[in-house]
Parts: sequence; structure tokens; C-alpha cells
Amino acid sequence: MKKSLVALAALAVAGVASAQSSVTLFGVVDAAVSGYSNKTETALGQSITTSRTALTSSGYNSSRLGFRGTEDLGGGLAASFWLEAGLNNDDGNTGGNIAQSGSPSLTGLFNRRSTVSLSGAFGEIRLGRDYTPTFWNDTVFDPFGTNGVGTNLISTANGYNTPGSINNGFASNANSYVRSSNSIGYFLPPNLGGFYGQVMYAFNEKDKYDPGTLTPNVANNSRAGRYVGGRVGYANGPLDVAFAYAQTTIADQYQLGTTTNLDTLNVGASYDFGVVKLFGEYSQGDIKVDDSNPFPTVANAFGIREPGADGWLLGATVPVGPGLIRFSYSAVKYKNLTPAAQVFGTVEPKADKFALGYVHNLSKRTALYATVARVNNKDGADLTLGGPNFYQPAAVYNITLTPKSSTGYDVGIRHAF
Repeated sequence: MKKSLVALAALAVAGVASAQSSVTLFGVVDAAVSGYSNKTETALGQSITTSRTALTSSGYNSSRLGFRGTEDLGGGLAASFWLEAGLNNDDGNTGGNIAQSGSPSLTGLFNRRSTVSLSGAFGEIRLGRDYTPTFWNDTVFDPFGTNGVGTNLISTANGYNTPGSINNGFASNANSYVRSSNSIGYFLPPNLGGFYGQVMYAFNEKDKYDPGTLTPNVANNSRAGRYVGGRVGYANGPLDVAFAYAQTTIADQYQLGTTTNLDTLNVGASYDFGVVKLFGEYSQGDIKVDDSNPFPTVANAFGIREPGADGWLLGATVPVGPGLIRFSYSAVKYKNLTPAAQVFGTVEPKADKFALGYVHNLSKRTALYATVARVNNKDGADLTLGGPNFYQPAAVYNITLTPKSSTGYDVGIRHAF
């Protein structure tokens, strides 16, 4: 009898625990046949094209596998965890396409998100690896959601990382553009009449020395890796608008007294008219060098303008029966990338991009999709949709090739569970 009572008590406790806690397995498997064609030209108008056809992942939604859970602590408090791994389902490896085609992938298991949080009437405090506030505007107000060849150029300019690219200064932000590790985030509660927001601070986890003169004379050893940013917005009915700002420390040299920060500002909005949903975004990034050395760099001493890039996007989605037509135009213009531009204001590189796509929903979880896109580079810009790099001959041939265009497509299937 006593054993039966103990067993019943154990079952009762287990029932209470299961009622108060939940764990969910979820994921996306997205595969596509993708093609890329990147063209350069000589001064005489001769063109050289590099192309590639591949089976890729994450053309519509990023492939992933995740676990999330919540425990009700009572009194309105809840504890939660979220572990999410990116997948390259075309070859079975983990890592995934963290930002967009051409960007680096982190190979840690739960590289997309790895957080634990406490939430209540005050909002939510979240610790771990998570999306940065400034990335949200780039992806939420992009009809293509920063996935596949349709990804807007604002996102490409922030995350693209090809050695030798004019964009390489911004690409140094790539590993903290979409997400930041070692972060503490705070989210406003959802009952504020449509207002929402978040702030994030990510530690650089560098060693400090006292006295400071003992700091090793090594670049990026003291302050690089820190991220601090925030986002605030308003969503009510068909309208959604948000503003975000962040500062990322992308380089430092303690012994020279310099710290290089990338300041990012963006504002985006969308409005759903029913028959069409419109999207728009403006983004601005500036690389700034804080020079505390009594003998500052030449650039800072003479007030030379620092490099940066401005980007914008206009887009739309149109529902058609069980499907959705997607369109976007995005552009990026660089500024002060070279000493000549900084001093004399010479012509700066710029690029624009058109993307058109269609998604056909077979069910709530399964969809077929197709996207085509084209990037036009001007005045030395070298942005691509992905695939092979622009062709550049060996220096011995003394031939200069100028990047011109990048075209591509995705045709694939997405299944979510």
C-alpha cells in the first residue's frame, strides 16, 4: 500500500513538472539548385566570366535544427533555453549559411543561437549567442529575408568577406554582423501597445594588464570584438517601423593608442495593404578610428574623412493564391575608401541589385521557390551573389580587370518541422 502511494505521489509530481515545462524540437531543411555567373571586363571591353552550378542550402529559409524549452517558475516568471544549429543539408555538415551567400560560417554546433533567459512582466533578460539588434532591420524589412541570391546589398556589404575585396574593411564585422557571442540582451515586454525594443552588450573577453605598458604589442589584442547596440520599433496592424544603432569594435592596437569602431545605423519600415506589402530600409555604416596617441595618425591629424557605406532598399511582396511574388531593389554606395577619395573626393564605388522571386506554398510547412537576381557593380565595386570570385589574372600578365556584374538563381524546396 505504501509503495502504491509513493508511486502515485511520484506520478503526481511528474505531472506537475510536465505541465509547467515544455521542450520543442524544430527545424528547417531547405535545398536548392543554384547558379552563379560573375563577369569582369578589361579596359578594351573584353569580358571574362566565372560561373558555377551547385546544390545549396538556405535559399528561402536558413536550414537549421533546434531545441527550445520553457519552465514556468510561478509568479509570472519563466526560464527558457534555445539551442539552434545551422545545417548544410546539401552535404550533411553543421555550420550552415550564417548570413548570406559568400559570408563566413561558424562551425560551432549551436552557432545560430545558444541562449538561456529569464522573463516576466519586466521583459526578458537573455544570455549567450543571439541575433544583434542592428541585423533585425536588415532581415525583417527584406522581402527575401537575407537568404539566397535575393539577399539585399545592405546585408551583403555588412557580411561579405572576400580577401582583397574593397568591402573587406566592413567584412571585418562579419562575425558579429548577424549574431554576437558572449552577449547579454534585454527585451521589452510585449504588452506596450505595439512598441518593442532590445539592447545588447557583447563582451570582447580580452585580457587586461596593470600596468598597461605590459600589454603585448599585438593587433586586436585589447578591445576588438566588443558589440553594443539597441533597437526600438512600433508594430500595429499593417504598419511596422524600427530604428537600430550599434557600435562594433573591429580592430585595436593598444601600443599605438588606436581603436577602430564600425558605427552602424539603420531604419526600416513595412506596410501591408493586403494586395501588396511594401518594404523599405536605409542603412549607414562608418568606420571610425579613436586615436588617443599623442602623435596621431596622419589621417586623424589632418581631419581626413573616414570610410563608410550607405545603403537602401525598396521591396514588395504580392500574395497570389497559395503563392507569393517577391521583388526588391537595393543599392550600396561606398565613401572615402581610398586616400584620394578621402582628400579629393574622387568617384566612389557603388553597386545596385534587382531580385525577383516566387514562393508556392504546398502546405503550411512545405514550399517550392524560385529566385533570380543581378548585381551591377560600378567604379570599382566588387559585390557578388556568391559562387566563384571575380577572375583576376596573375600579376605577371599586367592586365587589369574590373568587376562588372553578378547574376544568379535559386530553385528549391523548403520543409519546416
